[in-house]
Amino acid sequence: MADEQPLIANDNGGIETPATPPPATPLQAPDLHRDRQMGRTLTEAIEHGKENVPVAPEPLVCKPQQLESWRVFKIMAEFVDGFEILRKYGLTATFFGSARASMGDDIYEAAEALSSRLAKYGFAIVSGGSAGIMQAANKGAFEVGGASVGLNIRLEDNQGLNAFLTDSMFFDHFFVRKVMLAYASEVYIYFPGGYGTLDELFEIVTLVQTKKIKRVPIVLYGTEYWTPIIELLTNHLFKRYGAIDEADLALIHLVDSVDEAYDYIIENVRC
Repeated sequence: MADEQPLIANDNGGIETPATPPPATPLQAPDLHRDRQMGRTLTEAIEHGKENVPVAPEPLVCKPQQLESWRVFKIMAEFVDGFEILRKYGLTATFFGSARASMGDDIYEAAEALSSRLAKYGFAIVSGGSAGIMQAANKGAFEVGGASVGLNIRLEDNQGLNAFLTDSMFFDHFFVRKVMLAYASEVYIYFPGGYGTLDELFEIVTLVQTKKIKRVPIVLYGTEYWTPIIELLTNHLFKRYGAIDEADLALIHLVDSVDEAYDYIIENVRC
């Protein structure tokens, strides 16, 4: 005999049977044939590609007309190496910001001081591994004996590694590096920066907004620098055009001192 639905009292004192909940949506069954075929394709590409990697590969400017085995191998190798680095560390904070010496000494000193305090608390510090604010963040961690990681990118102007790293990796592909940065940390801290910093900011905000990664603290340091961008998001994207929801504005948190940043991070890191 089927189980009977329990009776419950409604707000008017009567008795009613609760509505039957909709059936759970079944998980999509894996397409084993397709997965096996993809596995064979990748295996063949990797095995062939690792023997044919160009010494100085040309950038990919047009869509390839055929599967480039060496490029598949390079991309897969970067993913594997990147995740191998990340798995070494537990609690992690990632710093973003300009590589240029144009932001003022107070900004660099703040990045170093915040990094130092977080490293003492137990955070591994991750940055792009180059100069400027990235170097300041790595220096803060390095000088207090903390883990200091640099995830760098090979560029034409030879963006080198700073001298305050305990672990590092160079990437050829921006998108692989961005995946590593997106999955690296329990908190993301953005100091003033240019296109790259803004790109990385909106990458993380979008991933949190769409629930592709867990919600983590996203901290913008520097009221003077970030306020015009906050106003753009609030007045233009949200109020005028409705391109984002009001709740999306709460995904980022603006601070203007090391103490404020540190307290907010310690209070809100949940992972």
